[in-house]
Amino acid sequence: MRIILASKSGVRKKILDDNNIESDVIVSNVDEDEVKASLQAEGATPLIISKNLAEIKSVKVSNKNPDRFVLGADSVISLDNELINKPKSREEAFKILKKLNNSKHYLISSVCFSKNGAMTWNHTDTSELKMKNLTNEQILKYLDKIETSTLLSYGVYQIENDGLELFEYIKGDQNSIMGLPIRDIINYIKLIKK
Repeated sequence: MRIILASKSGVRKKILDDNNIESDVIVSNVDEDEVKASLQAEGATPLIISKNLAEIKSVKVSNKNPDRFVLGADSVISLDNELINKPKSREEAFKILKKLNNSKHYLISSVCFSKNGAMTWNHTDTSELKMKNLTNEQILKYLDKIETSTLLSYGVYQIENDGLELFEYIKGDQNSIMGLPIRDIINYIKLIKK
């Protein structure tokens, strides 16, 4: 069974490939900032925002690709129940890391499968991360290792690369933190194959 991944994330595609899940990539082009602003205006929590974005992406691509299972995904950072967005510049990335510095926060990864324009399954996984107490110099040194395009596309830390060095501890599944709670996805695919 070949699914559609409604995400431009190379990391998500690699997780699927590494787990022998065949997929075609069709980007949803959902305006995430607009959706987030609208949901925040209604008082939505970061968890609700993550779930909604995964579903919106999945359903949008599913509407145009009937009879295919479409996987949408979204990950957000929650600090004291405040949504931390992807940076829009290197300066903003520095400010975000300063804000997360020496603090416990949560990375929420939501996934959603849709078929024929309707959600068939969703799942959300939350990981707890605690950043080390870093100096400004250490944060800047870390940021210097990351290309601007990667920073703006994937957020302030990539635990699959140098991001691990930022943390005192990580409690959660590494694949979830990188964007896909793969074990739950595999279990769902097994169910629909029956």
